[in-house]
Order: sequence, then structure tokens, then C-alpha cells
Amino acid sequence: MTPTKRMKMKMRKRKTRRPNFDCTCRLAKEVCQLKAVVNAQSKTLSKLVRQMKDGCNKDEQPKESTLCGLNPCLKCLQPDILYHLGLDTETTDFPKVFGDVRFVCMGGTPGRMENFAYYLMQEIGLKINAATKLRDMAEAGKRFALFKVGPVLCASHGMGCPSISILLHELIKMMHHAKCQDPVFIRIGTCGGIGVDPGTVVISSEAVDGRLNPAHEILVHGVSVQHASQLDEGLADDIKSCHDPSKDNYETIIGRTMCTHDFYEGQSRLDGAFCEYTPEMKKTYLEELQNQGVKNIEMESLALAALTSRANIRAAVVCVAILNRLNGDQIKTPHEILAKWEKRPQVLVARYIRKVLYFHENDSDWEEPDEDECEGEAPEKGATPQGGAGDTQNAPPEEAE
Repeated sequence: MTPTKRMKMKMRKRKTRRPNFDCTCRLAKEVCQLKAVVNAQSKTLSKLVRQMKDGCNKDEQPKESTLCGLNPCLKCLQPDILYHLGLDTETTDFPKVFGDVRFVCMGGTPGRMENFAYYLMQEIGLKINAATKLRDMAEAGKRFALFKVGPVLCASHGMGCPSISILLHELIKMMHHAKCQDPVFIRIGTCGGIGVDPGTVVISSEAVDGRLNPAHEILVHGVSVQHASQLDEGLADDIKSCHDPSKDNYETIIGRTMCTHDFYEGQSRLDGAFCEYTPEMKKTYLEELQNQGVKNIEMESLALAALTSRANIRAAVVCVAILNRLNGDQIKTPHEILAKWEKRPQVLVARYIRKVLYFHENDSDWEEPDEDECEGEAPEKGATPQGGAGDTQNAPPEEAE
């Protein structure tokens, strides 16, 4: 055999290996997804069989929202207009459209949450026609994006407490009008770490302000009002338990989160347009935060924690640290690495949702396909997703860390 023929044969083998690998990997994921769907159907069927045996209670009262402490004036609003979401109770049947919602996931940008919605749809075993795409249910409001994937709402919240508080007021009212039962709210995003390695996922145990006060302050009639910024400790533990040290090549921790009202001076950065403190003062302040158990800094957790706790909603904040603030202020990590890091909270939260929806105690033999082996590019708009969720529709090739 000539050297030229040998080279051609090697090239043919290389071309055929990767598709076979992709096919096997895709098949493994689809088997896992199918098993999850079958488990869910089995659970529902068992529940229906029990109800048949016990007999249907004809006098059972219709379900009401489990939320509490809400505005007493809501019952007088006919209709109630959720202005920034472009929805209202007159033109939308909230119990029919949103009554099955069990999880509300929020992130900063519309693109990120749209991609997360496609990724989540794949992870919980839902399918849509390849020629269709998820609809932005808040498109009429022109401020936030809202995608519904089965029992999960995926919403963009913008930046900062003022922005997310507007969204939360209207989402909480939506849950109330839809008569949702015990919804769980989770913010997914990025943050600056305090003494933690970049790429670490931080789950907030408590949200505090710049004075380390665990409360969200607002002015009502010109008077300062503070609401406790409580997060659910059990929920944080449950999400952390979905981290798999044997497969995930990063750390997941629980710690205090400091929430600020801006990105620069409030976070003691040296690279803003204005800076009236010295590098030494910054170093002292950040080290004091570290000594007080603060693991990260972001800009939305106070409002999320305060508003959800007022309504009796369990909530969590899951963010990935994109830099260690003790080592600098500017984000110099390449975009392709940041995109990979940003997927980590999404993967963790998707595992938690799938576990709540589908997990049975006898499913201990159910193994997930390896994330690194089966991860693909983000789906194009209108296509059924084949890989993970990210910030861009066509993510660049990812390099090993």
C-alpha cells in the first residue's frame, strides 16, 4: 500500500470516529431523558390510582395561591395589569397558562435566559418541533423576556435591585393570580468572588448590604423601611447537593453574599470613572468582608431575598465567580472561558429541578452522561437544542480548563 493510500485511510477513520462518538453520547442522554419522563409519568399514574382507591372528594375546594402577605388592594384590580411584562388578567387566563408553574428562574440578559430555557427543556425531557421556537411571553412589555418550559418560567431581570424588584412584583402577582402552589424562585448569574477561585459556584446563604446588614432598604413616603433579606437554607443545601465532585471540575460553596447598588464605587473598584479611596482602603475593606464570611458580591440578591420572603416564597441565589476581587477589578478572562463558567449555575439548577420533578429513591442506578463528553454548541434559534445553555447562540469552541 502506498503512503498516499495509507494517509487517505487514516483520514477516513478520523472522519468516522467523531460522528459515532456523538451518536453514542446523544443516545445516552436521550435514554436518561426518556427514563426521567417515564418516572414522572409513573409518579403521576400512581397518584391517580391512589385517588381512585381513596375515592374522589367532590366537596374539595379549588386551590388558592400559597403566597401570603400580599397587597389587599389586588382583589380590587379588575383587571390587574402587569405593565412591564405586557400581560393582564383580562386577556390572559393566568390559572390556565401559569397555574402549573413550580420554578421561576431568573438571570440578567434575555439571550442567556432563552438559551437556558432551551437547555432546560432538553434536561427535563420536553420536545418541540424543530421548526418552532419558544415564544417570549413578555415581548409586548418590551422590558423583560419570559419563556415557559413546562412547570418552569425563565425570566430576564436586567441589572440591579431596582430592575429585579419591578420584575419580582409582577411575577409574584402572576403566581398569586395563577394560584400557584409553593413556587421556588432562583436567580442564576455571575458575581465577583471574595477569596474564591474564578469559576467557583457560590450559593448564597444570606444577602447583606454594604454595611453587612441583612435587609433590603426602600423609601416609602420618604421614610426608610427595611425588609429582612432571608434566603431558604434548605433550598441552598439541596442545590449544592446536586454538585458532583467526581464529575464537576470546579468547587461549589455556600456563603454570605454582599449586594450593592452599583458596579464600581459600591463594590470598591479602582477602575470606575470616579474613585475617592486608595488601593490600601480597598484592600482593607475587601479583607474585612472576607473575615465576615462574605464569599461574593453582586447586585440583585437583596431585593430577591426580601421580596420573596415577604410573600412566603422559597428562594435561592446561585452565581459563578468570574474573578477574585482580592486579585484585581477588571475581567480579563477570555469570552469562551466566561461562557463555559456561566453554564455552571445553569447546569446545577437544572439538575435540582430535574431531581425534584423526577427523582425516585430507586433511581440510584441512573447515571448522567459526562458533561464534558456530551456538551455541544448552543442551539440555533428555531432548532431543537442538542447541547448546553450559554450566553450566545453559537458559542465558540471550548478549551479544556
